[in-house]
Amino acid sequence: MKKIATLLLAAGLVFGAATGASAIDFKAKGQWIMSFDYGMNGNFTGGNGQTGYNGKEDEFEANQRVRLQLDAVASESLSGTVFFEIGKNTWGKANNDKNGNGGGGALGADSSEVIKLKNAYLDWIVPQTDLKVRMGIQGMALPSFTTGSNVFNDDVAGITASYQFNENVGVTALWARPWNDNYANTSDHDGNHNNFMDNVDVAALLVPLTFDGVKVTPWVMYAAIGPNAFRDKDGYFNNFSGTSGKYARAGMIPAGGARHKDGSYASNKVGEYGNAIWAGLTGEVTMFDPIRIAWDFNYGSASYDQSRLNRSGWLASLLAEYKLDWAIPGIYGWYGSGDSNDPADGSGRMPSLSVNNNNNGFSNFAFNGNPYIAREATLGYSMAGTWGVGARLKDMSFLEDLKHTFRVNLIGGTNSPSMAKKLVRNGVAANGVLDTGVNTSANNLGMDPLYMTTEDYAMEVGLTSTYQMYENFTIMLDAAYLATWLDQSKSVWGNSKMNGKSDEVRDPWNVNLSFVYSF
Repeated sequence: MKKIATLLLAAGLVFGAATGASAIDFKAKGQWIMSFDYGMNGNFTGGNGQTGYNGKEDEFEANQRVRLQLDAVASESLSGTVFFEIGKNTWGKANNDKNGNGGGGALGADSSEVIKLKNAYLDWIVPQTDLKVRMGIQGMALPSFTTGSNVFNDDVAGITASYQFNENVGVTALWARPWNDNYANTSDHDGNHNNFMDNVDVAALLVPLTFDGVKVTPWVMYAAIGPNAFRDKDGYFNNFSGTSGKYARAGMIPAGGARHKDGSYASNKVGEYGNAIWAGLTGEVTMFDPIRIAWDFNYGSASYDQSRLNRSGWLASLLAEYKLDWAIPGIYGWYGSGDSNDPADGSGRMPSLSVNNNNNGFSNFAFNGNPYIAREATLGYSMAGTWGVGARLKDMSFLEDLKHTFRVNLIGGTNSPSMAKKLVRNGVAANGVLDTGVNTSANNLGMDPLYMTTEDYAMEVGLTSTYQMYENFTIMLDAAYLATWLDQSKSVWGNSKMNGKSDEVRDPWNVNLSFVYSF
């Protein structure tokens, strides 16, 4: 607490010194979360000495996180924001994991690792215009009216500019630099190439259109990917740095990296900038209220000078819901293109940069959908390479301040079973676990937590209940079960070693209880 107090005092002194005689309005926001999880089989297997939820966490875990945001508002045309995040802290755990989470919860606390900068940006308006500019580390997300963006939704350093032409037409442009200066290799020209050609730069254009009862947003995004952006001393695509690196590791290249036609490992070496482009059309129709219809369509392609690393595909989703006095029943579905039977062709799944901040509207547990810090993304970070249909009863309420959301999803894969067979033949299992003696740098490369073929299925059943005890205090109970049917025939996953020894499959489940104070 001394460190936190010192940090806030220092921030206050900086703002005080900078403002001088100007009148600045300071506004504070924050959120405290205390979260308790109990579950099993988080990586779809067990046995072979594996313990805990997924071999990394205990079956029962207690976590907490604090977020503090301070806005310094000079006028409607100028303000600055700093947003600190403390945790998440796993109770009893001393040090952070490789993603910068979990530490500071052991006896004595006082860890220097737990206080992190989440956002720090400047908002200003160009004088005599309606052009709004935001510069700095900020949350950026591509538009979606159904699931949240399955392409890009995260905190990143960059600039956004938005302009509203009239009540019907607006435009937003952005530039971001998610990676730069992370390559260090003393064996590469004696280190003279450190930080050389290792940037990733992103630019996007969004055009939100709003009419009576209809909203539509076309958008396009481009990324230039330096050949050393994800490189380290051991090779290419080994260093996806940052706390969100795992999302790009899963989303930007094919399963297992570059592969020959028989699935054996090929070189990941690249020497030129890669190019990635995405485009989409998302919208909703509310003119038939209480009926709401929403959709997303996304296409993406990432290409490299090593063509075996290329990845391109599409993802579409559709939602129809009807608002009643006591609930909002809805039905929905999605479909994403999948991999062919030829690993040398690269991947047929849609690429994605990061969905770290996404709260998937269709799923709290299978995909990246929990609004707090409960376990999520058990099956996939994005929905690429899968199809699904589902139904939900959203915001059911029979008692004041108590709401429930019940959902059932049937999920399948769209990847070729022959691709799975070739991955298994070369030591890669459905959950990305590698057989011993295989190139370990390929572990989980280009793969979500579960790689699903057209012969694999899962059913998610979930219930989320929220109780608004006070105006700023919410208690959430979330329970989910993910039943799986993976094809364990010899032609698909039958010879894989999901637990490192055998193909034993177990169904994941989890119960989370969260206490949330927001102001």
